[in-house]
Amino acid sequence: MSRFISQLACRFHPEASLVEDSRAGDMICPECGLVVADRIIDVSSEWRTFSDDTNSWGNSRVGAAENHLLGSTNLETMIFSPKGTNTIQQPRQISTTDRALKRGYDVTRIMAGRLHLQKRVVDRACECFRQCYESKCVRGHSENAIVAACIYIACRKEGADRSLKEIYPVSQASKTEIGRCFSKIMKGLSEANRLRGIDVTNLIPRFCNNLNLDLTQEMHVRKASIYIVERAKDLCDIQSRAPSSLAAASIYLACLATDERKTLNDIEQVTDVKASTIQQ
Repeated sequence: MSRFISQLACRFHPEASLVEDSRAGDMICPECGLVVADRIIDVSSEWRTFSDDTNSWGNSRVGAAENHLLGSTNLETMIFSPKGTNTIQQPRQISTTDRALKRGYDVTRIMAGRLHLQKRVVDRACECFRQCYESKCVRGHSENAIVAACIYIACRKEGADRSLKEIYPVSQASKTEIGRCFSKIMKGLSEANRLRGIDVTNLIPRFCNNLNLDLTQEMHVRKASIYIVERAKDLCDIQSRAPSSLAAASIYLACLATDERKTLNDIEQVTDVKASTIQQ
């Protein structure tokens, strides 16, 4: 087709570059307006959305991508009746399972948004929620507690560690119930049993940022805190301590070492660790 078009030329102006009218399919000479060729077929892709909205045009010729977290509700086809009749075949209603999953995914996204989590963590939490729903391992617990436990598992799997003390305030569920859901998920799902431990060094940068320190001073406190934690692992047994408590204690010691005036109450507010626990 392109070779055919390149051979076309106006007999009055052979050197003129022809203009293509894509709407009418004509090749027109810009000098004299002579239609050199007509009814030319456009072989390029058709980017029509075929949507009911007349203003919705874009580079999409198909429907939405398949959502592996739901069933086949987004792969159905609408079949309309022949012309002249008023009846239209109704689409299949969403199933009870997909409705419950979609509601759980919405709660997961809302809760993850409050924690400022990345999309990969949200997707992992939604996948964990789907597995919990299908296995029925946490039946009887509130939806908020189940979602919070799934987010906690997803954070640990994706290396975006969050403590339960950070998650339960945004979940509207008690920390005890979230812990029970977490234990049942660990027992009911084999994949969840391969969780790595929380890395304290992943908690320290976020806690230091919440202290509202000067940028340079924050870097010093962060580096000193990580160094303190690494040395503590070599010198004593800290495996039995909660990661948030270790992070809080290391930040407090780092503030003392760098002459940063932060009290135990300041550390307690950003880490949610009691001052008495930090001193121990």
